Amino acid sequence: MSRVPITIEGEIALKDELSKLKFIERPKISEAIAEARAHGDLKENAEYHAAKELQGLMEAKINEIESSLANAQVINVKDIPETGRVVFGSTVKLYDVNNDKEIVYKIVGNLESNPENGHISIETPIAKGLVGKFVDDEVEIVTPSGKMTYEIIEVKHI
Repeated sequence: MSRVPITIEGEIALKDELSKLKFIERPKISEAIAEARAHGDLKENAEYHAAKELQGLMEAKINEIESSLANAQVINVKDIPETGRVVFGSTVKLYDVNNDKEIVYKIVGNLESNPENGHISIETPIAKGLVGKFVDDEVEIVTPSGKMTYEIIEVKHI
């Protein structure tokens, strides 16, 4: 498996989620299983089967996060000199020509992508179209919703 880029903030968030799953959620589910088991016949014990299913899903999530962290390449964007060029981890202020408004995106890895919070994956058409461009460049990007035109106003490494 190849290395997957992630910001320091993304790594911290994944480690926090992993810790919560291992040390808070896992014991809760174990208690729920023990309590359901105490109710007797396991063949027709819906609480027991639901808790076991939840345990399986949680263990799969723990394994997924551990694997992701093991294959992550942590990049500290603050270590990259600011040249006005868009790179992985950059926070980019854009002027959306089509909709006459400003937008701010942070270009992150797939593991930490959250478009509602302005964190877009390096794999998205917008990020791919922006990477390598500079402040004051006008960029046309074909997205699933059509062709978009952006002007790069500012590039920060924060």
